[in-house]
This record gives sequence, C-alpha cells and structure tokens, in this order.
Amino acid sequence: MAKKRAANPAAGESPAIEAGGKAEWKVENVVATVVIDLGTSGEKINLNQIVRKNSDCEYNPERFPGLIMRLVGPKATILVFSTGKMVVTGLRAADEARAAVARAIAKMKQAKVDIKAEPVITIQNIVASGDLHASIDLNEASVIMENAMYEPEVFPGLIYRMAEPKTVFLIFSTGRIVCTGAKTKEIVGEAVEKFVDQVKEYGIGQAEGETGSDGNDDADFI
Repeated sequence: MAKKRAANPAAGESPAIEAGGKAEWKVENVVATVVIDLGTSGEKINLNQIVRKNSDCEYNPERFPGLIMRLVGPKATILVFSTGKMVVTGLRAADEARAAVARAIAKMKQAKVDIKAEPVITIQNIVASGDLHASIDLNEASVIMENAMYEPEVFPGLIYRMAEPKTVFLIFSTGRIVCTGAKTKEIVGEAVEKFVDQVKEYGIGQAEGETGSDGNDDADFI
C-alpha cells in the first residue's frame, strides 16, 4: 500500500495547498511512422534518386540505411527507407503529421519515384515537458510510488511508469517533468493531471516559495 506523507502546517493553516495551480505542460515532439504500399512486386524506393533532386536530403548508406529529409514547414525530420517505411520526428502537433508526409511524398514524386497508394500514418509517441511548480522528494516518491525507479548515481531523475494511461514520466526534484509514451495530446493531459493528483495524495511535493521542513513550520506539502 502506498503511504501518504503528512504535511507539517503552521497552527491554523490548511494542511495542504495547491502547488501554483495546475501543472503547465507542452508538447515537445511528436513521432509518427508511415507505411507506403509498394505492392507485391518487391520494388524498392530509389533513395539516391531522391537525394539527387533535393538539397534538403542526406543519404549515406554506409552510415545509416535511410535517407534523412529535413522539412521547414511544418518543421520535421523524416527518415525514408527503401522499403517504403518512414519515420517522422520533430513535429510539435500530431495534426501536422499529414502535411509533413504530403510534402515528403511530393518531393519523392518530383524525383520520379512512383507512389500511387495513400500512405498510412500512425502516431507512435508524443513527448511533453512540464512544470509542477513544486519541488518533489524523489527519495520518498521512489519508496511509496509503485513502478518508480530512482538511481541518482545513474540518472538525476526518477522514472515512473504509469499503468493507466500507459505513459512514462521522468520526474526531477525541481518539479520539472517529461511525459512520454502517449499517443494523443488528450492522453498526455490525462496522465499529467493524474500524476499531480498522486503527488498531492502521497504528500511528496512542496510548493514553490516554501523553505522546507528543516525547522520551519510554515512548509506545506501537496
């Protein structure tokens, strides 16, 4: 059973406070995979043909088997493989994926690559960063939270695997967080909101502006 950490409020004060209101967060990166159906003939995309026609592409098969295409609008990096598979990274919103893929397909067609079928786009991962506006006791969190791992000699943050919604958090003592593994922005919001509730429930967060529990009875925990 997870235990709660007792707050230590001054006389007459509430035993818990809201840590600066709701946590702030934003999407930093959206990763999508793309599959282009090349048929059953075993044909492959000629990556050399694409790189010769596009100055924003790099292809060095001795170092990496895919072509690297960098787009400006929407800003994205696309890895294109001869099998018809692609990986899109660097997007700031999932709804930008279709426009980025359309631009990549257009560049490929300009290079005389024959693509007839519509590509299948799948959002694989959304990475978001945030701030809880509260310091977090990582040692305490690692003890009372299930599926949490904290090895400060290896990595300064705590790794927390949330079961539902299925996501992974990197949590730092400053209250900064990184959430990864979500497939939609809505899932990110749900996961962050749930984590904030857990921080309050377990009493492992101390609001910004408080000096801590080292002799100061005015420290409140969320």
